[in-house]
Amino acid sequence: MTPNQTKPGIDAARQPRRWAALLAGSVLLHLIILHWADGNIGLPSAPMHDHIMVADLRAPKAVEPAVLPRPKLSSKPVARPHKRPHVRPAPPIVRTPPAEPSAVVAAMPAPDAPAAAAPEDDALPDTKLVDQQFLPAKDESGADEQGGVHYKIDPAPSAELKYDVQSLREGQTFYGHGKIQWQTENGKYSVVGEAGVLFFSVLQFKSEGVLDDFGVAPVRYSEKRFRKSETDTHFNRDERNNISFSASTESYPRTGGEQDRASIVWQLAAIGRGDSGKFAPGAKIDLFVAGVRDAETWRIRVVGLEDIEVGTGKTIAWHVVRAPRAGSYDQQLDIWLSPEQQWYPVRLRYTETNGDYLDMSLSNLEMAQSGNPGTAAPR
Repeated sequence: MTPNQTKPGIDAARQPRRWAALLAGSVLLHLIILHWADGNIGLPSAPMHDHIMVADLRAPKAVEPAVLPRPKLSSKPVARPHKRPHVRPAPPIVRTPPAEPSAVVAAMPAPDAPAAAAPEDDALPDTKLVDQQFLPAKDESGADEQGGVHYKIDPAPSAELKYDVQSLREGQTFYGHGKIQWQTENGKYSVVGEAGVLFFSVLQFKSEGVLDDFGVAPVRYSEKRFRKSETDTHFNRDERNNISFSASTESYPRTGGEQDRASIVWQLAAIGRGDSGKFAPGAKIDLFVAGVRDAETWRIRVVGLEDIEVGTGKTIAWHVVRAPRAGSYDQQLDIWLSPEQQWYPVRLRYTETNGDYLDMSLSNLEMAQSGNPGTAAPR
């Protein structure tokens, strides 16, 4: 057999195999294409589901009902303002007196720490006074550092002192008169004073007590001002051992050496007579002084020994001053005590912050024949 005869037979035998291979390849190719297409078509579905979930999570309305109850609960905040314990006493009140007889002599007793020594506004119509209803709890001058100091004292002999009074009020000068009776006997003392203008009695006051280890020791101080009720300050020496007031609920412990605003002048005179060395230019004397409704420490500064002229003539006198606290409306009190005249107060002057003043000058002095100041009473 020649080669040309065998070739057609071989090709005929291979042909069915080719078709089978082509068919298998075609099927495989279709399967691959279908598989690829199925995978690609399924991918977009994932973002669609994610978008739906975001829409579901965004619903915040469920929180609103929880917020509604709060406004209802806060509808009662108005019932809260009951914090009165933290409210401090009212600040000083400046009052202008009504028009009445001229303002004179209202300051015969030393002025109260917060108020003028002269009678309050309606007591002395023409005198400008400052009335502080409540004293600050703490005072820079040392009101809370109350403590008795023992001084060597020698009370002045009993006497009656009369004064000429001159008052400057808003550029106008007025005149009046005043009188103070100082008496000591058997370890006790009393100071009785009055002041008037024309036919009016504008001020009456009385301080009474004992003479103890601290000096002049008040037991009771009473004061009656024009058109005012009488007020009393008590220096209780019983188990209470305190200072109390009829005009307020304030109280202070009594440690000894306390004064009222009438007795302080006579305590200074007793210190000068008993220990004149305490009086030197620049020296200071601290005394705890009770007024009609409160008390504080007064710092008395010694200015110096001066030549002055009063109604009874020329004399030399120690000038002492109680200056008011910085920023306060208190009066300044100047006192002149004359060693030549038993250390009696021969002149008193009360000066307002605006320059108005009330000046008391000794016009007559009568020494009492009786009086035994030497016996001290127990505390």
